[in-house]
Amino acid sequence: MTRPQTTRKKRANGVESRQRILDATVEIAGERGYEGTSIAAVSAKCGLPASSIYWHFKDKDDLIAAVIERSFDTWLAAVVLPDEGTGSPLERVTAMAAGVARSLIDAPDFLRLGLMLALERRPTEPRGRTVFLQVRDTARRKVAETVQTLFPGLDGDAVRTLTDYAIAGGDGLFVQREIRGEGIDLVAMFELHAQVVYEAAVRLAANDGE
Repeated sequence: MTRPQTTRKKRANGVESRQRILDATVEIAGERGYEGTSIAAVSAKCGLPASSIYWHFKDKDDLIAAVIERSFDTWLAAVVLPDEGTGSPLERVTAMAAGVARSLIDAPDFLRLGLMLALERRPTEPRGRTVFLQVRDTARRKVAETVQTLFPGLDGDAVRTLTDYAIAGGDGLFVQREIRGEGIDLVAMFELHAQVVYEAAVRLAANDGE
């Protein structure tokens, strides 16, 4: 086998190993939380030696942060407002909300682990919590941009209020589904939430125009 082929094979094996480690971490953290997650437990779950895990990640906190980042990237790709011409502004917002809900069903790890870390207070802040707060800022900007696109006349305070309300409501719906399971239709709930936020934006825009 030539050197380039060997290099490609090693790279592919490295990528596969990294994904196996992250997948195992998701399962362990989902069952045991941050404190109960350990390199030893992840090693046992994914079948790779601890040395392989440490080759990819510095420590447990680095591993948790990587899980959050991977899941967030998947989620962020779904946060897209359909183009004009695909429906009314309300229909576009509702479609976007449905996409967000589906992405949370498919890739819930960043929000599940992130909320867990965000609500805890520790003497030394875990890197995973820092990463989660950073990606939350990215999500917040994305939502704010959507509000500004649909309601360009709103002032900054109104945009911030709607953005915070939209994100807080989404968090609550996600937590409710985590508690009640599939008995909660997350897509339908997010669609309803989007419609409520949209109606609030219409009222705020009308008040600004008076």
